[in-house]
Amino acid sequence: MHRNHVWSYDFVSDRSHDGRAIEMLTVIDEFSHQCLAIMVDRHITGNDVLYCMADLFLLHGTPEHIRSDNGPEFTARLLRNWMKEIGVKTLFIEPGSPWENGYNESFNGKLRDEVLNIEVFYNLKEAQIIIERRRQEYNMIRPHSSMNYKPPHQRPGCLWCLALIRKARFKY
Repeated sequence: MHRNHVWSYDFVSDRSHDGRAIEMLTVIDEFSHQCLAIMVDRHITGNDVLYCMADLFLLHGTPEHIRSDNGPEFTARLLRNWMKEIGVKTLFIEPGSPWENGYNESFNGKLRDEVLNIEVFYNLKEAQIIIERRRQEYNMIRPHSSMNYKPPHQRPGCLWCLALIRKARFKY
């Protein structure tokens, strides 16, 4: 296994203070354990998934495989055809078998326990900012037991994180 060997993606949902839905698309590199993206919006379509993946492919390169469940956003014909055309193989898990997407399910559980169950989001923008900061903390600071209590950016082959750290310093 190596960086960009297998990525996995899945959805998490929550509600803002006013009861409106918030959907999150989480994308994980299974080798580095990095969370490559968390797209946060009121509703995420198959086209939104395609645009998010296109941005990630430009930033990180294309993975060999992408693992997901059989949700309509992941099985949309346009997305499947595009992935096939650029050489990314899809790995769909069996229905009712979330353990087959273990890296992403684990990440989503931590996101729920450490952020979503604690925070009250008063609007979409607040959710986007808090969740993106959490993603950066997860990649750069938070120790991972499966990686000898080091954050993912310290794994060999993740030198691109240094550029993101430098860029993040000037963002806020």
